[in-house]
Formats: sequence, structure tokens, C-alpha cells
Amino acid sequence: MLIKKSLDIGEKLAVLSNDSRYDLACACAPREDEHRRRSADDKWIYPVVLPTGGATYLFKILLSNECVNNCSYCPLRAGSDAERCTLSPEELTRTFLSYYKARRVSGLFLSSAVRESPDDTMERINRVAAYLRRAQFRGYIHLKIIPGASDAAIMDSLGLATTVSLNIETAGEANFKQLSTTKDYIRDIIRPMQLISRLTSKGCRYAGVKQTTQFVVGASHETDREIIRYSWRLYKVLRLARVYFSAYQRGAGSSDLPGERSGSMNSDLLMREHRLYQADWLMRKYGFTSDEIPLDPAGHLSLLVDPKEAWARSHPEYFPVNINTDDKYRLLRVPGLGQISVERILTFRREGARIRSFDDLGKLNKTIRKAKGYLSF
Repeated sequence: MLIKKSLDIGEKLAVLSNDSRYDLACACAPREDEHRRRSADDKWIYPVVLPTGGATYLFKILLSNECVNNCSYCPLRAGSDAERCTLSPEELTRTFLSYYKARRVSGLFLSSAVRESPDDTMERINRVAAYLRRAQFRGYIHLKIIPGASDAAIMDSLGLATTVSLNIETAGEANFKQLSTTKDYIRDIIRPMQLISRLTSKGCRYAGVKQTTQFVVGASHETDREIIRYSWRLYKVLRLARVYFSAYQRGAGSSDLPGERSGSMNSDLLMREHRLYQADWLMRKYGFTSDEIPLDPAGHLSLLVDPKEAWARSHPEYFPVNINTDDKYRLLRVPGLGQISVERILTFRREGARIRSFDDLGKLNKTIRKAKGYLSF
């Protein structure tokens, strides 16, 4: 007979930090070397770029991985073969404060599976944040909003958090029904996101609290067009700080999931995630609208060419762009030119210098060299 002892706090942290990797709603960055990266010593410490900019180290953990929901894409869904454990709010608070006082972390990202009910789970999440605020912790706290949580529980989170996130999971109710039968898309996800947007708008009680979300890419039959259009509305209508994308990895979900039956390889799904981040960057930083993002007839981004270069190839009338006279947003549409290189160009121009070749800009990387065919001097 094998008698398994209960897990100690360190063992629980190892399990729950590993399972928190499925939620990227604060743990991504546009640079590949910052993407899904953890420190070598403690898997629950993440170097991240925050939705508002700037980098920090977050203590990233699930409070529990015991779940009553049946989301078919999730390895932690009810009935799946996963090692289950739960930290008490008191255990997590003590552990976080010990790391914070040792200056190993500066903030907290706290999520959880739905252990008994949405509000029971939210009460435990909010209790951790309340303990930390009472302990005079004034740093960054990102709290996960559980689908189906009451308005009161959401307002409690907004009163404690720096950022909150409720994962939208997929684009539209029809796609969502392929993923879960225990949650209602409009009632449990869209309506609470709208509530958070209203409560955090300028002049309201919780103004300044940021909202983010995450799409699971490739689990349902959604197209990139649907994801991009939803993202655009999330930014423009609900004023989200960031939208994140997580590639579904085949083998993680139930066998009847559309993503399991598709012909896409995991490498294709990861590249699709990458292209969506590039498209998101074009909309957030480069002045593109959702309708300008180039898609194939099936509504998907190219896996072979980044969306800005694909747009440039299909709009030859836009080029060449004059490096000495055209404005910032025309320059940002040139393949190979990013924000840093465009700012360098504008600095040269403000100083009265005329740019006659790329050599005038100093040492350039291979990506910027791609801009040569699209510029005039």
C-alpha cells in the first residue's frame, strides 16, 4: 500500500506555479527573450513587462488548481488527471511577504481554478490581497476575476488590485460553446468585462485600475479575423490595457475539442500566436486599424510573413516613404523600422541633419536593412 503524505507549502508552490503557466495575462512581452521566461531557482518568480510598461519581478501562482468547470481546452478541467492542491490565503500571504521582504519579488499575480463557486474563489483571492494591503504592501497586485463572479466580488477586487483580468478565452459566443458548457459567454465573461470598464473609467471610483484579458488561440474554430476584430473593440470600446494570446497546445485538452481535431501542428499554433502579437502591436503602437491587418481568404494571418511586411507588399502605392520628410506614422509602416529606429530618424531630423543613407544612422541590425526597398532618401 502506498500512502501519500499531504504536500508541504514548497511542494504546493511547485505544483501551482507550474499550472499557472497557462495564464499569460501579465507574463508576456514583445521581445522573444522575455516571453514565458522564469527564473532558474524559483519557478514562481517571473520577470515580466507590465501592461502599463516597465519591467518587474512578479510572484505568479494559482491559489488552487481544483476546478469545477469543464473547459475542454484546460488541463486542469474537472475530471482531468492532474495533481490537485490548494494554498490557504494565509499560507500564500506569508510566503509572498517573505519573498518581498527579501527583495526577490516586487509584485503578485494571483489566479485560481474555480474550487467551489466563483464567489467562494474570489473571496479567497481577495482575502490574500486584503491581507497584503493591511500589511502595508503598496506594490503591484494583479488579480484574476473568476467568470461568473458577482458584482460585489469584482468591486472588492478593484478596491485592492493594480490590474485585474478576466480571460475572454475566444472570439464570440458560438466559438465559446465549443470550449465550455459550465460557463455562459455573455453573462459570465462579456458582462463582467463591461462592468469593470465602467467602474475603472475616468472619474469613477476605481479609475486607474487596469484591465487585461487573454485569448486561447486554436482551441475552437475561431479565425484570426474574429480575434483581431474582438481585440480592436476591447481596446477601443472597453479600453483594455492589454490583450494577450496563448496558443493552445494539442494534447492538453479533451479529445472532442475542435483544436484536437484540426490539422494544425503545435509549432503552427505558436507561430499563429506570434503573428497575433505582431498584429496587436500594429494596432496599439503603429496606428493600424483592425481592417488594415492583412488576412488570407480564410481570415487568417500568414504564418510565413509578418503582418506589416504583408501589408506593405499589398500596398505598393504607399511607397517609397521619404526618410527625411515623412511623418512618424508613415515611417512606422515601413517593414524593418520599429519605434526605436523611427525615433532615431526623427532625432536626426530635429537636430537639422539630412539622412543620405542608412550609414548616417550608425550600426543597424539585419531587420532594419529590410527597409531599404521601401524608403527614399
